[in-house]
Amino acid sequence: MEKDRKIAVLIDADNVSGKYIKYILDEISNHGTPTVKRIYGDWTKPDLGSWKAVLLDYSITPIQQYGYTSGKNATDAALIIDAMDILYSNNLDGFCIVSSDSDFTRLASRLREAGMFVIGMGERKTPKPFISACEMFKYLEVLAKVDEVSNTSSTKADKNKEKSGFADRNGLLRTIKTIVDDCSNEDGWAYLGEVGTRINKRYPDFDVRNYGHSKLTPLILSLKAFDVQSQKTSNPRVTRYYIKNQG
Repeated sequence: MEKDRKIAVLIDADNVSGKYIKYILDEISNHGTPTVKRIYGDWTKPDLGSWKAVLLDYSITPIQQYGYTSGKNATDAALIIDAMDILYSNNLDGFCIVSSDSDFTRLASRLREAGMFVIGMGERKTPKPFISACEMFKYLEVLAKVDEVSNTSSTKADKNKEKSGFADRNGLLRTIKTIVDDCSNEDGWAYLGEVGTRINKRYPDFDVRNYGHSKLTPLILSLKAFDVQSQKTSNPRVTRYYIKNQG
C-alpha cells in the first residue's frame, strides 16, 4: 500500500520557498511516510531565512553546503550524492525531490531505474525534462492554493482555463478518450480507477486540483464528453465508477 512507503524528502532550498513546507509534507503523507527529511543550501546566506524559521517545527535536517566556486551549484551536487547514498542503503521505498531545477532530471531517472518511487515537487517554472523523469510531479502553487488566494475573483474562470505543463485541458480530454477506448469492455465502459492510473503514467504533472476539483469524478463530469455510472461493491463504503466515451 502507498501509505506504507518510506520516503526520503530532499529539498533544494535555493529553488523552493519555506512557505510551502506544510503543503509538501501534507502531500507526501498521501503517498507514504517521510522517513528522511533533509534540506540543502548555504545557510550563511540571508535569503534562506524563510527556511530557518520552519526547520525545527518540521524536524528537517539542514545540510550546509558552501558555494566554493562562483557559478557552480554545490547544493545540487550535495543533494545528488546524498540521494545515491540513501539509495544504496536499501532502507527506503521512494524519494521526493523538491526543486524547480532541471539539474535533478538524471537523478530522478536513475532512482526510477533502481525501482524507486519518485515524486517531484516544484513551481510551474520547473522544466519539463525533470517533470517527465518523475513518476509523479506536483506543482507547489496548486498544493498551496496560491491561485485561489491571490485571484479569488477569477476562480471560476480559472477552472476552464488551460493550465501550463503537460496536461492542458484539451490534451487531457483527447488522452482520456484514447485511454477509455484502450481499456474499456465490449460495451465501451472503462473502470475510472484504471483510467486515472493511466493518465498519471502519461502526464506526471497530472493533478485534479490543477482544474479546480478535489476528485477525479467531478473533473470527468466537467469535461462533458463522457457518461459516468456508479456500481456498488460488497463494501458499502466503496463505490466503483465507470466511464464511457459519448457519441
